[in-house]
This record gives sequence, structure tokens and C-alpha cells, in this order.
Amino acid sequence: MTTRPAHRTRRAFRTRRTLQVTGAATMALLALSACSSSSEASPGSGEGSQPSGTITVFAAASLEESFTKLGKTFEREHPGTKVSFSFGGSDTLAAGITGGAPADVFAAASPATMKTVTDRGDAAGPPTTFVRNRLEIATLPGNPDRISSLKDLTKSGLKVVLCDRTVPCGAAAQTALKAGGIKLTPVSYEQDVKSALTKVELKEADAAVVYRTDVRAAGDRVKGVPFPESADAVNDYPIALLKNAPNADAAKAFIALVKSAEGQKVLNRAGFLKP
Repeated sequence: MTTRPAHRTRRAFRTRRTLQVTGAATMALLALSACSSSSEASPGSGEGSQPSGTITVFAAASLEESFTKLGKTFEREHPGTKVSFSFGGSDTLAAGITGGAPADVFAAASPATMKTVTDRGDAAGPPTTFVRNRLEIATLPGNPDRISSLKDLTKSGLKVVLCDRTVPCGAAAQTALKAGGIKLTPVSYEQDVKSALTKVELKEADAAVVYRTDVRAAGDRVKGVPFPESADAVNDYPIALLKNAPNADAAKAFIALVKSAEGQKVLNRAGFLKP
């Protein structure tokens, strides 16, 4: 039997020990590298991150009920987020955006008002039409004046309100009146569709030309009367991420919810038409 010298045994042991330490160090470096990669992909750091923080959405007044519901859904699905809304006339909102008001998303009630924003280069990309809307006549509950057509709004003594011509619902009303060859002088022009509807709800007016979605949202406080000329005045609703959005990642996620099957279901139930 051959006996291996002691110094060779010690050298072999040291060699094995060195290999073991080197292997352990390599594994540690690999693990550290993996942790570093994982850290770089953490929430809020880029693609695949979870939305967080507050987003500000400027939206047409007619979207108030639907977007409020979607905002709650978004916050529920993405803990740690908050959706802050500013509802109003699309032209007023567009002017605010071009004037530097901080916002992440703009949802307008017409392409014309969205164009105000895109022409100034304040949108991050091309807008997308996500729903459409058409007009209805809102009358007092029970329709005591027996209004059945757009022409009936010209009856003597009838107090009718319209949206201002500069806002989408007002522009659409003018298109419908022109299509029917009807001349109508309202008792007032309102700055947005909610203001026009409120005049009827408070019985300060007998009728108003508004969106059918607003008639539906008002419930039994008004009576809706459809009219055929509304088919000539259907409004497309575009939505866009804004160029200087303070929270672009979360804003993109909210827009995705609006355009998703879940979002479309909420909007369709409110009376909006598919794009």
C-alpha cells in the first residue's frame, strides 16, 4: 500500500477548500445580482410596475357619474392610488390645460375641444375615442308640457335652456336644430350640461337639450324625450395622456381601465354609445 506524503494531503485539502470558498462566493455574487435586478424592477420604477400616488383627471361634466365609479374601481384595484377629478365644460378644461394647469389625463366631450390641447402640443400622444353620446330633451317630471319633439321647444311661453355654443353639448344642440330647420331662442345658455340640466331639476326651466346620459343619471327628477335630429349630432369622446403628466404611469393605467371591457360596461350602462 502506498502512503501519500502529508504535505501533499494538506495541499489537496487546501485546494478543495479554496474551490469551495470560490464557489460559495460566486453563488453569493449571483444572488446579489438577482436581488439588484429585482430591486430595479420594483413598483414605480418602470415597465411592469404597479401604479401608485395621485392622478388628476380633467373630464367633461357628462362623465361625472361614470368616471367617479371608475375612479373608485381604480383605487380599489390599485391600493395606494388616488384619483382626483375636475369636471366641467370641455372648453374650460382645455383652456386650463393649455394655461398650465397640472393634470395627467384629459377626457373631452368632443374632438374639437381635444384639438385645442393637441394643437398646443400638450398631449403625450394621439387621443383615442372611448365612447360616443347623443342628445335628449330633459323635461319636468311627467312631461306636463307634452313635449314630444325638438320643434315643440318653440312653443310660446316655454322656458328652454341650452348649453353654451362653445361647449360640446351646445354645439351639438345647434347642429340638431339646424338639421331640423328649427330656430330656438333659449332663456339662458349654460356653461356645461350639468348646469343646463339643473335648471330643469330646480323647475327654473321647462326643458333643456342635454345628453341622454345626464337624463339617465338624473333619474325621476326629469323626463327624457328622444328626438330624431339627435342622430345628426352624436359626439365622439376622446381621451389622452397629457404631455407633462406628473404621474404618467398611473395615468396610463387609468386610461387602460376606461378603455377596458370593465370600463366600457360602466359607461354603456350610463347610456354612452360604443366608439
